[in-house]
Amino acid sequence: MERAEHHDLVLERTIEAPVDLLWKAWTDPDHLRKWWAPKPYETIECEIDLRPGGVFHTRMIGPDGFDEPGTGCFLEIVPNRKIVWTSVLGPEYRPVAPENCGGLSFTAIVTFTAQGGRTRYRAVAMHKDEADRDMHEKMGFHEGWGTVAGQLEQVARELGETV
Repeated sequence: MERAEHHDLVLERTIEAPVDLLWKAWTDPDHLRKWWAPKPYETIECEIDLRPGGVFHTRMIGPDGFDEPGTGCFLEIVPNRKIVWTSVLGPEYRPVAPENCGGLSFTAIVTFTAQGGRTRYRAVAMHKDEADRDMHEKMGFHEGWGTVAGQLEQVARELGETV
């Protein structure tokens, strides 16, 4: 049997902001809208019910006519440490149509590890098979998720300036 890790895409970064500010930027819809889509794309809608079974909804638009809503479900929340969400299920763990989230089914595990005033940020996108992983990679996983990690860092740092 093939190891499941072959189906995963991983992004790791050390972010120059403390965990609590990253958590705030990740879990407050007003802050998430600022960094979720790689510029010049924008996130114009965001709904977060931060609990297992709670809704995680975003809608991104772009200058090229891109308009993509995505509604998922939070699976696990460990404050300031871990967020697990999936595009495979909607609120209250209800299955969703394959067209949800651009037809890309995955589960994301995002972890935050404090390192002094910095944070080790790790995002893993788990796919059902290598074909889905490859499709996500070709869609620009590393570039896109890397870009938004930088945007997340900027939002978190700005939050630190207002405290």
